[in-house]
Amino acid sequence: MTYQPKNLLVTGGAGFIGTNFVHYWLASYPDTHITVLDALTYAGRYSNLESLEGQPNFRFVKGDILDQSLVEHLLREGNIETLVHFAAESHVDRSIYGPDAFLRTNIDGTHSLLKAAKKVWLDENKGGEHRFHHVSTDEVYGTLSATDPAFTETTPYAPNSPYAASKAASDHIVRAYQHTYGLNTTTSNCSNNYGPYQYPEKLIPLAISSLLRGKAVPIYGDGQQIRDWLYVDDHNRGIDLIIRTGRVGETYNIGGNNEQTNLNLIHTLCALLDERFPTSPHVPHQHLITYVTDRPGHDRRYAIDNRKICQELGYNPAETFQSGLAKTLDWYLIHTHFWQADEIQLFGSHAAVKEPA
Repeated sequence: MTYQPKNLLVTGGAGFIGTNFVHYWLASYPDTHITVLDALTYAGRYSNLESLEGQPNFRFVKGDILDQSLVEHLLREGNIETLVHFAAESHVDRSIYGPDAFLRTNIDGTHSLLKAAKKVWLDENKGGEHRFHHVSTDEVYGTLSATDPAFTETTPYAPNSPYAASKAASDHIVRAYQHTYGLNTTTSNCSNNYGPYQYPEKLIPLAISSLLRGKAVPIYGDGQQIRDWLYVDDHNRGIDLIIRTGRVGETYNIGGNNEQTNLNLIHTLCALLDERFPTSPHVPHQHLITYVTDRPGHDRRYAIDNRKICQELGYNPAETFQSGLAKTLDWYLIHTHFWQADEIQLFGSHAAVKEPA
């Protein structure tokens, strides 16, 4: 039986993946209503959603997911039966040097949302139709060697950074609320996302902005760290399938079938810029690549085995690495204000090479 969301609360909907989800969902399901709850911390921008202003099926609320009474009010007031939880602190390097915010937002914040959902949906509404979808990461599984099989939904958790540990804890809390209280939950663990609206501290947008400025693009260590790259709207299509047709209580891995080393990714971006700007003084752009000391505890490889979501729900990523990266580059070339904005808060001396979590 297909679940049919009508009124959704999207946490973190002014951030990177959340923004893309809101645009994707309202374009796909114009008869549904979305309320976005976002605290507008450094990586969230209301301007990402300004084009939706005035639409009767969209509402923005500035607020914190730790404010349980606010979440309860929104669930009641909007007759909301579906909560899609993106809100998170997600930058690994920030978690290494300031873990407290990650534990507070990712663990306590998720628990606050679960308490609100339980109170309104189970205690007050006596278990009417509802769904709590929790968006997580493949980093909860730890790291892989070059020959290890890809992460599956049954891979033991082994998080290696404060960020990954906080997300692992939140996954377990979501699972507990399903098994203990009967809350209808689903969880997705995704690989590294890229695409429009990504905050420019992450690898791809900061590499693009650095290359366009003719600045050095530092690469951690030997640059052979491997990630499975997932175009953001392929991720959102996966979440859509899970919400509507996934089994309650289940976890689904969403990957892009696209393992790339960091170095190869940057070389690909350099080649794309060489093609678009053949007369640039920075051609060939790969001359801007430089190597810096690796970060502490840097995971070597992530890889997603997404057979479960493909076989059960009919998922397949639509974008190849080349097509998705070209779309992403074109978006940043058009929306130069996004990465040139004065309020951008970069982290660390090598911010241009920080990986997305």
